Order: sequence, then C-alpha cells, then structure tokens
Amino acid sequence: MKDATVSARVEYDVKTEAEDILQKLGIPVSVVINSLYRQIIYRHGVPFALVLPDEPQTYDTMTDAELTAKLAQSYEQSLKGEGRPYAEVFDELERVLI
Repeated sequence: MKDATVSARVEYDVKTEAEDILQKLGIPVSVVINSLYRQIIYRHGVPFALVLPDEPQTYDTMTDAELTAKLAQSYEQSLKGEGRPYAEVFDELERVLI
C-alpha cells in the first residue's frame, strides 16, 4: 500500500525535461521514484555509479606533441568518415552548457 510521500526540490529545467521524457514513455513519475527506491534497497546503495568525471584535457594543458597527436588522430578520423557533423557536436555542447 502506498502511504508515504516524497518531496524534493530540483531544478525546473531538469524536472520539465525528465517529465517530458517519462510522459512520452508513458511512465508516471511515481513509478520511476518507487523503482529507484526499490533498486536502492535491492542493491544496498545507489544503482548507478557516482563518480567525479576525469578533468577534460584542454589546449592550454597539452604539450605540443600531445596537441599534434590529437589533431592527427582527428584528421585521420575525418578522412575515414568517423567524425560527427559539427552542427551535431555544437548542439550537444549547447545542451550541456545550458
């Protein structure tokens, strides 16, 4: 029997985007929260990794040799058609930075 309430403050944009996705999937928010809590109980912890990401390497932290190797690798990928369209990359960056 469901007889408890969970209340949490989250960023508006995060809430809206997540709820839009769940609505498209046809899954109520309460089902996701209940499932998360059950997984926490089942695993005796959070059911996904909570780690700090590695610091991305930037131009100003690279040696000339590292930069040359990175550019050569990128050039080879582009010749093989393994790259992604720049518009797609910039769209992704904008979503992350907003």
